[in-house]
Amino acid sequence: MRVITKVLFIVYQYLIALPVFACLTLFTAVTTIIFMHWRNCEWLHKTQQFWSRSFFWLLFMNVEVRGVENIRRGQSYVFVCNHQSMADVFAVYGWLPVIFKWIMKKELRKIPFVGSACAAAGHIYIDRSSKMAAARSLKEAEKQLHGGVCVVIFPEGTRTQTGEVGRFKRGAFSIASDLELPILPISLTGCYEVMPKGRWYAQRAKVIMHIGKEFDLKDYPEEDRQVAIEAIREEVIKNIH
Repeated sequence: MRVITKVLFIVYQYLIALPVFACLTLFTAVTTIIFMHWRNCEWLHKTQQFWSRSFFWLLFMNVEVRGVENIRRGQSYVFVCNHQSMADVFAVYGWLPVIFKWIMKKELRKIPFVGSACAAAGHIYIDRSSKMAAARSLKEAEKQLHGGVCVVIFPEGTRTQTGEVGRFKRGAFSIASDLELPILPISLTGCYEVMPKGRWYAQRAKVIMHIGKEFDLKDYPEEDRQVAIEAIREEVIKNIH
């Protein structure tokens, strides 16, 4: 019976959930491009959140959010988050209660509609081809971050293969330091079980997004930067349930 239920759920995903989500993706992308001059308006952000949440709703799931009280209203942050699967994007975009910009690899801009929509929404494509190009990307990020607008980064750089939290790269922390912004860690639980890397269908799981305590890199001397990175990584790991 369990096998039959699993097969039927996979069939449902391909015949119903995926086409519906594709239509919602196209609608959200076009809406974002048309209204790009209002990219930081609450109503447009709510439209994008509805799109993200629909990923889970179509799979008959919700996301439990913990630690919202750790966010100071009106403060811009660099959020750093463990990267379990593609579902991470929908969980964070759908339930993180602030307007924010993703920091993304420039290669993602080539995705039809979605790449253009992300640029219209103000998400930041990082060009790592040279130090000068990366510096220009940071300048673009700095323009976005005011009045409580934040950025979200996956410091592992790629999705985990095993479910374990990988090594954090320094890039996210350099951005926080350069922009003089505090860091808030996000711990995601359950997204790996929903859709691990290499699997092209989802399964239901309990998904929790935990927002941890604030870190300010100004509290750590430059020579102790790696200590700060490890402390933040440990905070992420600690709040995975």
